[in-house]
Amino acid sequence: MYNSTEIKIRNRIQRAIQEKVFPGCVVGVTNTQGNRIVVVEGTTTYETSAKQIHTDSIFDVASVTKSIPTACLALKLIESGRLKVTDKVCDYLPDLQNPHREQILIWHLLTFTILLDLESPLSSHKHDAPEDILKLIYTTKLRHEPGAHYAYSNTPSILLGLVVEKIYGRSLPELAAEYFFQPLGMTDTSFTPLELQRVVPTEVDEERGGLLHGTVHDESAHALQKLFQPGCAGLFTTAPDLLLFLRMLLNRGTLEGHQYLKPETVELMHTNQIANLSQSTGLGWELNQPRYMGQYATTSTFGKNGFTGCLVVCDIQKGLAFAMLSNYVHPTRKPDATRINEVRRDIADIILSPLT
Repeated sequence: MYNSTEIKIRNRIQRAIQEKVFPGCVVGVTNTQGNRIVVVEGTTTYETSAKQIHTDSIFDVASVTKSIPTACLALKLIESGRLKVTDKVCDYLPDLQNPHREQILIWHLLTFTILLDLESPLSSHKHDAPEDILKLIYTTKLRHEPGAHYAYSNTPSILLGLVVEKIYGRSLPELAAEYFFQPLGMTDTSFTPLELQRVVPTEVDEERGGLLHGTVHDESAHALQKLFQPGCAGLFTTAPDLLLFLRMLLNRGTLEGHQYLKPETVELMHTNQIANLSQSTGLGWELNQPRYMGQYATTSTFGKNGFTGCLVVCDIQKGLAFAMLSNYVHPTRKPDATRINEVRRDIADIILSPLT
């Protein structure tokens, strides 16, 4: 199985590189037993002097951060009883002073069912002082009643990360390292990559000094990092490290005899929480999204993608999970995710096909 899968993945990545979707890519696949393949193709940039991508190349995984580790840390608090999905966010963050403050629950953060009524995206405030951005998040009214609409944005994960830090009394990077990354053996995963020679650059942003290399791509996350590590973006990692995390999820929260999450907690990740809205999302994870999970995604296939061109997908029923890392935003961001989602879907179809 894996030989055929590897050949198909390699051919698809090579075609994407030829079509200038991205300069390089790593795709890693694992199963419940820990059998895995890692396919590597391309270079870090389009320059003739660019370095080759390697298995241990480190990528900015952007919004994958929302699930790994932010949502998973919150879910650990929930399973231990220190946090409830029905808790008011303002009980932990009293500076939250918008008109809906008494109605916004932890559940709304984990399901992305609140949306700030901003005149322009949060990223457009990248030149503002971080204190002003945080005040904007705390005081802006919502566009809809909490829970009335699914609306993906950075704000819920920023607030969720702050709640996690408030309860633990420690920073998000410290907590992620202690509860997940270090015990899982994810030695190349952090919010501050030290080995820059292995970090794959993202976008060329002249306002920020040129090529972004080892610094978070997301504008609002970059601005807020001056105050705290926001839970929406900023994680740097490798495909092999992500496969360790995904294999733990495939095994319902346990790996090598160590329980990181309870089985019932993992089940919440791949159980639809917003069927009443005719939408699909798990707690802290996106669920059943064929636009990037492909045609073989089921109602319990869960994962998370990132603006930079990254993706993680887990299917417990099939016993398969994969990570796809690329720098789709290099040298500049594309108008939309159409081309990267075509590649994501094709890779997902190769891996999740019942004929694989």
